[in-house]
Amino acid sequence: MEPNATTNQDFNLYEKAENYTKTSLELLKLKTINSVADGVSSLASKIAVGVVVAFFTLFLNVGLSLWIGKELGEYYFGFFIMALFYLIVAIVLHKSHHRLIKTPIGNSIISSILKEK
Repeated sequence: MEPNATTNQDFNLYEKAENYTKTSLELLKLKTINSVADGVSSLASKIAVGVVVAFFTLFLNVGLSLWIGKELGEYYFGFFIMALFYLIVAIVLHKSHHRLIKTPIGNSIISSILKEK
């Protein structure tokens, strides 16, 4: 037999390696699609809940503003007080946004992508 001659066993090994590579790539594609779909669906549900909470907060704030304004004698006083409250909240969030917002959201996204099922 010649030293460079290929046998059926070599072709069989090559086919197995090719099939393994194709299967591995397909599995990687499916895992990526699963992770992306999970992340997008999680994000969509959080956005839907966020919209409902935003409307609730909006109407609650208008109601509180009107009630505080009525108690103080002028309706616009209630809106000024609520605006001052949200200014204070914004300052606190700005000072601690890494600890309160950025880190938890980043950790949530990373754990969602890397979770094993």
